[in-house]
This record gives sequence, C-alpha cells and structure tokens, in this order.
Amino acid sequence: MTEIDYYELLEVSKSSDKGTIKKAYRQMAMKYHPDKNPGDKEAEERFKAINEAYQVLSDDKKKSIYDRYGKAGLEGHGQRGGGFSGGFDDLGSVFEEMFGSAFGGGSRGRRQQRKSYNYNLDVTIEVKLAFNEAVFGCNKEIKYKYKTACKPCKGTGAKDGKLSTCTTCNGQGQVHARQGFMTFAQTCPKCGGSGQSAADSCKSCKGTGYDEVSDNFKVDIPEGVNDGMRIRVSNKGNIAPDGSRGDLYLQVSVKEDSHFVRHDDDIYYEAPIFFTQVALGGKITIPGLRGKLELEIPQGAKDKQQFTFKGEGVKSVQGYGKGSLIVQIKIEYPKTLNDEQTQLLEKLQESFGIESKPHEKNFENMFDKVKKWFS
Repeated sequence: MTEIDYYELLEVSKSSDKGTIKKAYRQMAMKYHPDKNPGDKEAEERFKAINEAYQVLSDDKKKSIYDRYGKAGLEGHGQRGGGFSGGFDDLGSVFEEMFGSAFGGGSRGRRQQRKSYNYNLDVTIEVKLAFNEAVFGCNKEIKYKYKTACKPCKGTGAKDGKLSTCTTCNGQGQVHARQGFMTFAQTCPKCGGSGQSAADSCKSCKGTGYDEVSDNFKVDIPEGVNDGMRIRVSNKGNIAPDGSRGDLYLQVSVKEDSHFVRHDDDIYYEAPIFFTQVALGGKITIPGLRGKLELEIPQGAKDKQQFTFKGEGVKSVQGYGKGSLIVQIKIEYPKTLNDEQTQLLEKLQESFGIESKPHEKNFENMFDKVKKWFS
C-alpha cells in the first residue's frame, strides 16, 4: 500500500485537536475493520495504517516529531512502520460499538462487577404437548429442578465463602489474547469476570455454589400455543443468595398429528374423494377440530382443489380470532374392476357419445396438420 500522510489517512487537518482526531480514528477504524471487510486485503492494510496514524497523532511528543520530520523522524522513538503497540483502550471501544462488550480491551472503569454466584436465575425446560393439548390448551404437570444458593459458601463455591484474587486474570476480570496484529480481551473463564475466585472449594456443594431441588406444579397452558413458543412462569426459576428468584421458561414442543397439519393458526388436511363423487357432486361430512362439518363438492372439482372454512382453525394465542380449516381433496380411482363394473362404465361412456372421446376430434386436426407437412 502506498504510504499516505497520517492526517490524510484520518481525514483531519494539522490543526485538529485530540477530540477530533480520536473521533475520526474511531469512524475510520470501524469502516475498515477486517471483520466488516472479510477477505479485503486493501481494507486490512488501511486498517493497520489508520491505527499507526492514530498512535502518532494522539501522542503529543510523537505528533510534534512527525509534524517537523515526517515518519523518518520517528525512527528511534519507539515507532515501527506498519504496527502499533498501544492505544488498545480506544480500539477496544471501537470493538464494543461494533460487536458489543464481549470484544475489545475497554477502559478499566467500564468493567462490570459480576454477581458472586455462578448460575443464571432464569431456567428453561422443554414441555411436550400433544397436538390437541396445544390447540385447545390444558392443565399440565411440570416436573423440573431448580438451583438454590449453597448456604455454607453463600453461593460462591468457595470454602466458608472466602474468595481471593483470581490467579488467571490477576483480579482484572479479563484475559487478553493476541491474534495476528489484533489483541482481544475476553471475560476470564475462571472467575467469570468478577476478578475473584475460590482458593479452596466448598465441600458442601463441591465448588458449584448451589444445591439442586426437585419440584413439580401444575400450570395452565393457554389455548393456541404452537411449537417453538415459550411460556414464562414467574418466580419459579433459580434462587440467588439474597433470596431473589428468576423465572421458569417452558419451551413448547408439540407432537404432530397423523391427519391434521398446522401452519400458524390454520389447519390443513386431505380428504379422499371417490371419482364418482366428483362427477356427481354433492355434500359429504368431514371432521373439523370442534365437530362435524359439511363440505359441498361441486361437479367437476379438480384434484388437490382446496376448500376453506373460516374460523374453524386454531384460536390465536395473541387473541386475534381463529384461523381457518383448509380441506384439500384427493380424487381416488378404483384399482380394479369386476365384469359388472366394467360393463356399467362402458355403457356410461357410450351414453356420452362423442363427448366421451374428446381426444378424437383433437387428434383428427393434428393428423391433418401432419399430412400437410409431407404433401
């Protein structure tokens, strides 16, 4: 990449103050960050150059030397071309804007104090429902386990609840890893970001910080829930050392029905219709979700034709009324015919005369057309 003036790289003037330079750097760093430009070598090189420029222009001493002598004047003053050795606080804040607080070296003052116990208060379990239980609702017995803070260690997992400075992160709550020219900070895996860890494990809970309690209760499953939905049950989650309690989330899993197929609040199923019913037309009785329904089959109905019964589907769990029942017909034909049935069908076909042989008139025109091609 051709060497570019540091001020031009950051698109600032020589008279710009530190705040303007920092703002310009953050904007440019986010624009050319490799994760936003995967596979773009030019963007990666520009990103390196932008950081190098900021290392100089944000340092009063280096900026003064650069303004007088250019990059050549920085040699011997701790500046190496193409790299950077500091400024991770600013780079970390860029990462936080782009990806959240999981990245970047952020300022020490921003490090959040973690709770002393090492488990979440909210609990999620799967609840399996039959097709009809989900459609019409039910009263379901729930069996599960929740966590409560170990009393001897007060949820810390440490003997007598005594914590010491984490030896992995030296109490910082973060560990750093270098990847290429980048340095990333991440939550310490040992102390979870608190900066403190157990020197000796609690014998009562074996260092987990909690005891598990089995529980069961009954809950009303609302009408219309669907596969993949979550139901929140307040104050049934894990219990913290101070007595506060999280929520229990029921992850709904619905078993499929052998006949009905559900799509949102609509219900579909296939109704087999004998070919004579299609020819004659008429009414047939079909099953609905809530009882019997009558389906009017028009003469000449098509295979896979659909008929909709509005309001006969599933009641919306959000209270938006009911969906529809959609019936798709499937025309079925006899697999074999006995002699009597064959004779009856032949007589029926003859009774229609030329109407029963639509192919003859059509083919006759085609035969004439082909003859003309060779005449």
